[in-house]
Amino acid sequence: MDEGARAAAGTRGDDRPLAGRGLPSYYVVRRLLRHRSAAAGGAILLVVVAAAVAAPRLAPFDPVALSGESFAPPGGTYLLGTDRLGRDELSRLVYGARISIRLGLVPVALATVAGTAAGLAGGYYGGTVDAVLMRVIDVLLALPGILLALSIAAILGPSLENVIIAVGISTIPQYARLVRGAVLSVKQTQYIEAARGIGAGDVRIMLRHVFPNVVSPILVVATLGTAGAILTGSTLSFLGLGAQPPTPEWGAMLSEGRNFMRRAWWLVAAPGAAIMVVTLAINLFGDGLRDALDPRLRVD
Repeated sequence: MDEGARAAAGTRGDDRPLAGRGLPSYYVVRRLLRHRSAAAGGAILLVVVAAAVAAPRLAPFDPVALSGESFAPPGGTYLLGTDRLGRDELSRLVYGARISIRLGLVPVALATVAGTAAGLAGGYYGGTVDAVLMRVIDVLLALPGILLALSIAAILGPSLENVIIAVGISTIPQYARLVRGAVLSVKQTQYIEAARGIGAGDVRIMLRHVFPNVVSPILVVATLGTAGAILTGSTLSFLGLGAQPPTPEWGAMLSEGRNFMRRAWWLVAAPGAAIMVVTLAINLFGDGLRDALDPRLRVD
């Protein structure tokens, strides 16, 4: 393709679209680091991820081992106390970070891939393809996200894997509608028409010229959606549909400790604080990422 054709198609020599490419990655990182709340949220997330990865080294005890000291208060040998079976609460909290991170990332990844594919296809092709895909999305939207996830998890049965599937399916609509709306506003632009005019195929146009224009909002929604996925997954585990005993999962730990709040307050305080801190950190980071990806906003 010569330079004139590239200019008409809206691409550089490497075939990347000029329009809608957004900010350079190094500039986004710099803006993100200058965003105080985003930097704080990112630092907290790094600590949580590091703790989850190093759980076998950091946890002082086996998270499912029985110590014989039921309801030991925080302090001394057990920094966060023990539960009714004598299991160390700190060890269970550290190992639970692994499951909570999985509950946040895997469903969002599944929903992002499925929703983006549906939104791209529906928005680009329109007509029957769009009508069919959007009617499926409308069916999923007929129920609130948490109720849809609860219904799917109840049908599939209680397990961590089924919760991941349920949370992923329940969040597909927001990605599909976001991508579809962005595609509808992009596909009529001149550089897309130019790409069609020089014989570019539909798949190439969608992946090379349309998709880069929707990456930024997808990243922001996926980041913020991770916090929602952790909350939804923890809620389902709290209700007994997620991780099953003795698996250390924060929502399940809350459920186990709620009956002993007067006697052992730390059984609900520790996992509750962990869920709150992680979701807050993700939301802070997501807000900063949104600001960093928008060149119209000034980051102090």
